[in-house]
Amino acid sequence: MTKFLKDINLKGKVAVVSGATKGIGRSTAIALHQVGASIIAIGRNINELKSLKKKLRIRIQSIECDVNNYEKLSKAINKIKKIDILVNNAGTNLPEPFLKVKKTSLETLLEVNTKSAFNLAKLCTDKMLKLKNRKKVGGSIINTSSMFGLVAGPNRTVYSMTKFGIEGLTKGMAIDLAKFNIRVNSVCPTFVATPRATKYLADKAFKKYALSNIPLGRIATESDVATAITFLSSSASSMITGTNIIIDGGWTAK
Repeated sequence: MTKFLKDINLKGKVAVVSGATKGIGRSTAIALHQVGASIIAIGRNINELKSLKKKLRIRIQSIECDVNNYEKLSKAINKIKKIDILVNNAGTNLPEPFLKVKKTSLETLLEVNTKSAFNLAKLCTDKMLKLKNRKKVGGSIINTSSMFGLVAGPNRTVYSMTKFGIEGLTKGMAIDLAKFNIRVNSVCPTFVATPRATKYLADKAFKKYALSNIPLGRIATESDVATAITFLSSSASSMITGTNIIIDGGWTAK
């Protein structure tokens, strides 16, 4: 009988995960490891990186680096022997109404969410292409976007601008890299129960606002997002590129 269900198996694959110390990045690193990938974790907090190593109970390569530090990031990526998967996850948010956006906030969000995402994608792609049989083995890049990269929200004008940019980056990369069999997609979560989101969700009014806009009536979990990223990392999604998986409980369906 012909087998139609593809396995999610990343044995022999090397995955770079940025923003791996907490939240979605940390959970994704663990999920990718659970299906066989070797993990290279990028993060600013060395203690959190050590904690991740302990959690996985294996040797993983960790890179203590701020993604804004291009020179240090470039040197670290160039030392890696092989990359098959990039989870381009590092990002931040500074919620402010449009009329009160600070210049420093604008610059920070553009630097981290857009410029650094582009730089890391380019550095890792250059490394991917050094593998002679890349077209045969393929590759996958997953950019962490947001539902606010598809629709707008209050106090998130600049954040939306950067995440709309990630959606454009994803599609452009997918077209240019298809000839090398490197697929590029994004994930677009709603509010996720991460350590960073805890302070927002602790506000009853904010939590009510969030839940009232999610038809499924719950906040997303880190596992919800990590599972989608793992699927996009694997050959189970071998015909999927230039698009996104929306993990928003129905928010953008309205």
